[in-house]
Amino acid sequence: MVTYPDAARPLAEMQPSKSFFVGIDSDGCAFDTMEIKHKECFTPNIIKYWDLQAVSKYAREAAEFVNLYSKWRGINRWPALVMVFDLLRERPEVQARNVSPPQADDIRVFIADDDYPKSNDGLAAYMAKHPSQELDRAWAWTNAVNATVADMVHGVPPFPYVRESLQFLDDKADMIVVSATPVEALTREWQEHDIAPYVEVIAGQELGKKQLHLELAAGGKYDPSRVLMIGDAPGDMKAAKANQALFYPINPGDEETSWQRFYEEAVHRFLDETYAGVYETELIEAFEAMLPETPPWKR
Repeated sequence: MVTYPDAARPLAEMQPSKSFFVGIDSDGCAFDTMEIKHKECFTPNIIKYWDLQAVSKYAREAAEFVNLYSKWRGINRWPALVMVFDLLRERPEVQARNVSPPQADDIRVFIADDDYPKSNDGLAAYMAKHPSQELDRAWAWTNAVNATVADMVHGVPPFPYVRESLQFLDDKADMIVVSATPVEALTREWQEHDIAPYVEVIAGQELGKKQLHLELAAGGKYDPSRVLMIGDAPGDMKAAKANQALFYPINPGDEETSWQRFYEEAVHRFLDETYAGVYETELIEAFEAMLPETPPWKR
């Protein structure tokens, strides 16, 4: 029996009303919000709350590489934060300034504890049993990020062809949002642009990981060949493949073309069940080539 957070019950209780299912990531996929969220909200608060002012240039490079321009694009904020610290710690330029990025031992233990969702609510529950000064700082940081996002990120519409794709699929597929973003931010953005009515559930970090979202909403309810995940990050593809679902990539930096191709071509292949195979493989190969594993300062 699959265990899941109480908040994920709407996913588990979903019943098919159509024979096809589509999960859609939000940040950087449906909305052009990845750049503004990370460059204007996450990264400045990383520098501020983790005392990285003396190496702000390198902190910015590391944060943008992890969250935007690498194979880790789109991962949860907590493992991403730790990865930024680790990349900084090994840079000679940071060492030369006698700056020691946090070891983040307490955060690492929180990340590894599967009993707690990697969300603000999950961290609060974890801190109640495992108090520490480091987690107090982590709590201040994550809340500052969310407040900055709420203040900064608005008026950013969906990419061209997102609305058209949702409208086209409305009577053909059950759809949900599959995201690692807090539900409050997701709901605000999808409602602001009047596309929330097209999806059954808006699933964010409070509802578990993306793989769980797909498993609860679609697992055993649809033929896997009729389940599609649309995403802009390797984590989206991993979640799809873990559920034997198909994956359609939205290529970072070329999102408009990706959505136009989906609307004009790929969605029709999905619905007539000719998407799997060579077509999907070629799309994924092009997508993976855009997201390196090695940061530019190491090449």
